[in-house]
Parts: sequence; C-alpha cells; structure tokens
Amino acid sequence: MRVVSGIQPTGNLHLGNYLGAIRNWVRMQDELEGGSECLFFLADLHAISMPHDPAELRRATLEMAAALVACGIDPDRSILFNQAQVPAHAELQWLLNGTARMGWLNRMTQFKDKSGKNREGASAALFTYPVLQAADVLLYQTTHVPVGEDQKQHLELARDIAQKFNNDFASEAAPVFTLPDPITPPDAVRIMSLRDGTAKMSKSDPSEMSRINLTDDADTIMKKVKKAKTDAEPLPSEAAGLGGRPEAYNLVSIYGALAGRSVDAVLAEFGGQGFGTFKPALGELMVEVIAPITERFRALLEDHEALDAILAKGAAKARERGAPTLTATYEALGLVRG
Repeated sequence: MRVVSGIQPTGNLHLGNYLGAIRNWVRMQDELEGGSECLFFLADLHAISMPHDPAELRRATLEMAAALVACGIDPDRSILFNQAQVPAHAELQWLLNGTARMGWLNRMTQFKDKSGKNREGASAALFTYPVLQAADVLLYQTTHVPVGEDQKQHLELARDIAQKFNNDFASEAAPVFTLPDPITPPDAVRIMSLRDGTAKMSKSDPSEMSRINLTDDADTIMKKVKKAKTDAEPLPSEAAGLGGRPEAYNLVSIYGALAGRSVDAVLAEFGGQGFGTFKPALGELMVEVIAPITERFRALLEDHEALDAILAKGAAKARERGAPTLTATYEALGLVRG
C-alpha cells in the first residue's frame, strides 16, 4: 500500500486543514504496516499556476513543512518533500499531456472556479493543473489517495488518464500505471467558517475571525470562539435537532472531532445548555489540542536549515521512488533518453 497526498503552501494551516486532512495523514502514517508507506508533498509547482510572490512562496513552503511536522508527520516514517525538488512531477505531467483530453479538462470545476470570468487571462498551468495532479500520484504507483468531496473529480481524471495510457501504450499484463483508489477516512470532518456555517473554513477568507489558525495563541482562540456566529436557541439533546442550524452544527462537530466523540455524544452532555456555556468549553478544548502544535511549530520555524534538510531528504527518497515509473513512461512512448 502506498498513500500519496499533497497540500499547497499558501499560508498558515487552520483547524479545518488539521481536522479535515492532516490529522488523518498522521493516523495513516502511524497505522500503516510494514512494506507500506506514505508520501506527503508541498505542492509548490501547483502554486505557480496562480499569480504569486516568489519570496512569499519560499517562506510559505518552509512554514508549511514546519506545520506538518508539528502536527505529527514524522520525516523518518513518511516521505515529506516539495514538488520542485522532484522534477519528475513536471516531466511526467508533460508526458501525460499527450493522453489527457481537452474535453476532460474543460469539465474540471476547479479551473472554472479559479479563473472566474477571465478565463482567457488564466494561465495555461491553471488549465492543465489536473494533469499535474495526475502525475503527482501516478509517478509513485500510488495505491490510495485521501480525498474529500472537492477532490474526487481530480482523482477520477487521474484514473482515466492512467487507464487510457495503459490501453494505448502498454499491455494488460504489464501496465505502466497503477490506478489509485480513493480513501475517505471514516472520521474525516468538514469544518466550516466560524462566521458562516454554510461556507468551508478557508485561508482565503478575508476575515481572520472566520478560522482558527494553528498559530493562534490561547487568548486569540478563545476570542474567536466566543465571537463565532450562532443562534439564540439552546443546544438540542440529539443531532436531529441541529437541522437548519448550520453554525450550531459546525461548533458541535468541531467539539466532537477534537474530543473524538460523536455529535450525539456531545449533545448528550451539553443538550439544553446555551452557547454561553458551550463556547468556553469548546475554546478550552481547542487550546488543549492546538497549543502543543503551535509550540512545536514556532520552534521548528527558527531552524530553516533543519527544515531544508527534512525536505531534501524526503525529495531524494521521492526521486528514487518515482524514477522507475518515469523511465517506463518514456520507453512506452518510444522516446529515447540519454
């Protein structure tokens, strides 16, 4: 079993990243048996598909590496690296561009969302972004990819590209690419904005009050939780009573995710109580979970050489893992390499 997943280095991680993805990465790392491995990468090549500041990208890449290690990703048990140090990602993308079809890419919702009304002004990199995502996982003969609802379309495209390439250039007995399967962790949580229970918690939200950053101190966390949008009704005693109350459901879900309890179990404790009681309890739980991460994150950020060494070590391992697939792809296409 080989698990591959990536995250763009676009700023501080927040609680939604941690509970929705990173915590599950750590669990997969800890639960994999001998012979299996996890590769986690910082998608800096993806980041340049949109306007960016080079110095900021460099800073954000190191910051994201520090955050992942602080959250529990162990560079000695998982392979942690940034794409730019593994040129095979970009090479394989180009090789797969001959197999990917314009119609497939035209149907990808992310390009439509990110380009907005100015599609003619969007970069070619943004349009072919899903092919690089396919290369990211196909390069390593990945068996499983952790995905949320918003990424399922991209994994389906990767499978389509792999299947067509195998059909066109390989035999059924000796395919070039493994078709990766999705993993949706049973306890994956979709964390919503503290200001709008119908919108996902996001780094791009202009309001700092909408999210809990993993760098927030205890006072900031308590302030944000106490100011989180809610309604005037007390909490119900069971989950069905949260219907039509997105902000209330979000806060209860966050508590449950942090405490390792179901929504019903949380409501069994707090049902009938108002948010004046529940919010302080939620804030204290957040501080308890986040404070150790923040402390380690800040310590790691002070040693850029150590972070560079972690990424270099991971990139060397990733290059080794990806080399056979890249060679097989060139050969299958009839290309002569020096």
